[in-house]
Amino acid sequence: MTNEDVPVQPTEVPVAGKPPSVVHVAWAGERRFDAGVAGGGPTIRMDGHRTTGPSPVDTLLSALGGCTGIDVVEILAKRRTPPTALRIEIIGDRASTVPSRVTKATLVYHIDGPDIDRAQAERAIDLAVNKYCSVRESLDPMMPVEWRLMLNGTP
Repeated sequence: MTNEDVPVQPTEVPVAGKPPSVVHVAWAGERRFDAGVAGGGPTIRMDGHRTTGPSPVDTLLSALGGCTGIDVVEILAKRRTPPTALRIEIIGDRASTVPSRVTKATLVYHIDGPDIDRAQAERAIDLAVNKYCSVRESLDPMMPVEWRLMLNGTP
């Protein structure tokens, strides 16, 4: 029996409405891997050399930014102040030892929108980072995750 023949079983009983996440990662030569949702669909390339895609750690930080970004957009939209643009810069400090794990993440949210109130944007970010983001909750809770807001180009 090969590893491919071993069925993947979730380790926890899924919460109602939330089936387990299953992805496949396939080696594409050298330090490259293609990842995608099990059963087909779009894939992403991870590249340890950063030539054909982000590294696995870059991908982890991107997942943190994307997860919180979804929440921020949805919270602001519910307040009837949707952003016209959102960009998140994520800085991941790394340990100098092996493994070079992420020791701190800083997210800088660049949000544009004419009707967005700063206090509401800050509240949306705080809720996204500290309450709603599944990726953040999956990381080491002792790892600091800080954030800053640039609203319409102003800190």
